[in-house]
Amino acid sequence: MRSQSGVVIAGSLAHRPFYGGHTWVLLQYLLGFRDLGWDVLFIDRLDEEMSVNKSGLPCPAEDSVNWSYLQAVMHDSGLDGSYALVAGERWLGLPLPDVLRRVRESALLINVMGFMDHPDVLEAASVKVFLDIDPGFGQMWKEQGLDDIFGVHDCYLTVGANIGKPGCAIPRAGIEWHPTPPPVVLRHWPVAGPGQGAFTSIGSWRGPFGPVDYQGRSFGLRVHEFRKFFALPALTKQRFRAAIEIDPADRQDVELLHSNGWELEDPRTAAGDPRSYRRYIQGSKAEFLVAKGMYVETCSGWISDRSVCFLASGKPVLAQETGLSDNYPTGEGLVTFSDLHEASDGAARICADYPAHARRARELAEGYFDSRKVLTSLVDLVGVS
Repeated sequence: MRSQSGVVIAGSLAHRPFYGGHTWVLLQYLLGFRDLGWDVLFIDRLDEEMSVNKSGLPCPAEDSVNWSYLQAVMHDSGLDGSYALVAGERWLGLPLPDVLRRVRESALLINVMGFMDHPDVLEAASVKVFLDIDPGFGQMWKEQGLDDIFGVHDCYLTVGANIGKPGCAIPRAGIEWHPTPPPVVLRHWPVAGPGQGAFTSIGSWRGPFGPVDYQGRSFGLRVHEFRKFFALPALTKQRFRAAIEIDPADRQDVELLHSNGWELEDPRTAAGDPRSYRRYIQGSKAEFLVAKGMYVETCSGWISDRSVCFLASGKPVLAQETGLSDNYPTGEGLVTFSDLHEASDGAARICADYPAHARRARELAEGYFDSRKVLTSLVDLVGVS
């Protein structure tokens, strides 16, 4: 019998409204822990400059689209009364005294990317866990003395499964890292039909950070990898769709994508909330996953939280190799590639026996990424009960 029955998840949701995929990253933990019988609390933070109204103009947090999006997500997920947002000195949702009481009564606080920095909240937590979902950037910044996002936590977890292993170029940065795979709550991601016949991608073209120069090498972004695969639709004669957030400054890339047969969609329309994101994935034939150069070039062992949703839905994943095959079975259901030729060959293999790959995709989700297994192992690793 657990002496404490609560888990607190702290992360950035209100900062990124209308990003359905990022929202699901946090929901997998909240809903997954709840399914295991834990009481859950979500704590968010909203900086003043990020608080905007429907017109994109600055406004008080309580009038912002950020707050309304957070409220809608929590309500739709059955989490009313289990969340709070700190905006400056003000707390929306649960008031600060209630937040601190629930944090003190909880077994652990999982601080996703160290986003929660409120001193009273951190002090109230009996066990603080840093969860790294973007491996490489923070570790290299710390090693170079540029920034330390890790703070003081009791345990450090990462989805970079190869950190600390031979061949992985991500430094430990003086921290003992424990790998944990991204979880998926299977009951929210049932097996779906084969969809509309397209390999699909979702994500940001560049992301919030620039490339990192470290020990004489430059570790790049998704854009630098994706350009290597522009020719894939023409080469494979398959449909490839991408709901990618691309800045207008990258219009030359957009033109090249179109000219090579890519079907481009607005990610906010295609996947701007949890339901549309799930619908987009489950309407796909398979995922085509291009990773950030940081993940590829460091042999990080990273696998996408998005990919595990595809797998759970019975959708094969054609994934760029990041060292993930060191940790998970590949070749059927999850097919990896390192160059354009291998990507083309992988797409052909998936299409040649799609039912077998689809069945194996779900089996991989059940065997390696089921939230019940992943989160139970996480709790055991942290050492709470």
